[in-house]
Amino acid sequence: QTCALPISTAQTDIDALRYSQTSITGTARFSSMGGAFGALGGDFSCLSYNPAGLAIFRKSEFTFSPSLYVGHTTSDFLGKSFSENRFNFNIPNIGLVVAKTMNEDKEGWKGWAFGLGMNRINNFQSISFFQGFNSQNSMVDYFVQQANINGKESPDNLDSYSEWLAYQTGVIKADSDTTTGRWTYSKDQLPGQGITQQRNSVTRGGVSEIDISFGGNYNNLLYIGGSLGISTLRYLEETTFEETDKADIIDTLNRYSFNQDLATRGTGVNFKLGLILRPADWIRIGGAFHTPTLYAMHDDYKVVMKSNLDGYGNFEQESPDWALDYTLTTPFKLVGSLGFIIGKIGLLGIDYEFVDYSSARFDDNSISFSDVNTAVSSKYTTASNLRIGTEWRYRNLSFRAGYSMYGTPFGTGVNVAGADQSKTSISGGIGIRDGNYFIDLGYVNTQYTEYLQPYSLNYQEVAVAKNKVQTNNFVMTFGVKF
Repeated sequence: QTCALPISTAQTDIDALRYSQTSITGTARFSSMGGAFGALGGDFSCLSYNPAGLAIFRKSEFTFSPSLYVGHTTSDFLGKSFSENRFNFNIPNIGLVVAKTMNEDKEGWKGWAFGLGMNRINNFQSISFFQGFNSQNSMVDYFVQQANINGKESPDNLDSYSEWLAYQTGVIKADSDTTTGRWTYSKDQLPGQGITQQRNSVTRGGVSEIDISFGGNYNNLLYIGGSLGISTLRYLEETTFEETDKADIIDTLNRYSFNQDLATRGTGVNFKLGLILRPADWIRIGGAFHTPTLYAMHDDYKVVMKSNLDGYGNFEQESPDWALDYTLTTPFKLVGSLGFIIGKIGLLGIDYEFVDYSSARFDDNSISFSDVNTAVSSKYTTASNLRIGTEWRYRNLSFRAGYSMYGTPFGTGVNVAGADQSKTSISGGIGIRDGNYFIDLGYVNTQYTEYLQPYSLNYQEVAVAKNKVQTNNFVMTFGVKF
């Protein structure tokens, strides 16, 4: 389902999905309980999910959370398996809550709370590698295919970020045996001879959200809240696809590499409104609405292609620097929640989240994104996400666990069983309270599987890599109440 094509613009439906998804990250308590705080509240991370949880606070609080993120990717490609690990230190949470109680003996508003801080809501850190001998086709087939589509009239019409680079490095050439301006393989490289393919990819960055929130407690029965979210997005991807004639069966082409470098940055804004109803001391019912996030985005994109040809030496060609400002609108979200309070010893939270990934949209006044937006609408669908978490207390210790399921974003006909990017997470942790001070430890393990297709051909199947991704997030939160 994931396709890493040479592209003339850096925006694809894959980007729309990537920037629309979130992961379980934030405070250690929130993470260890699977993020199921929609009805429970009382944790700073709830500001990014249901801001009504801010009104649960009865004391002011400051939290700071460092985290160690470990990503592990196993890639299966043409019968071979390769594994890579990625380590990243980050700050998923820093926040301040100022809470005020009042009129405790009277009907009406019992208190209010103001929250300001940052929650990290997604992490893009990853690394992957695969290699194998492909006897069926080559990315050169893709370059020839695109040249025959775009460059019939002149080489000037070739895509400057794809087949034009292959032409300039001698990997493809104009077919001198015809007068139609069509293109063919260069230097005696013919389809079906076979070639060794490999791909390296490293991604960095994440999405953090600054939340400015306010919540109120009416009669200890209704808690309401709202958040203004200011999102900052950073995504860096460096990818190298190489093909090498290791078997020495191609007369002239020894090897070539296609190196893509993408840097995306964005700033967005959204609003969240939520409520929590407490009809009895033992149960809470929550609901929240997240508006779409409207991002102002900027991309920098560049490709470098290098080749080595017998008898001709080395060639290198860079694409023009691509820079574009545009907007991205992510889907809205609906969250419904239940919270159960078991005396003073236990909590149980359940969140259901609805999101329509097909509604994400790119827009710009200077170029059209109609093809990309059509791909988003046809490829993706609505998804249901479920989060469950629990906490049990013994004296000044708290023991926590969580489980979550994130449904596949792909629609019927695109969904591939066993590699549909649906995600499952298990989590756990402990907390220690000493007066107004506390330390929480949390761990989240998330797993999913995806397909990666390095290029596409119109009339032939292309070998895909199956990536099994496992992420491990270790979080520690230091907090003080005052």
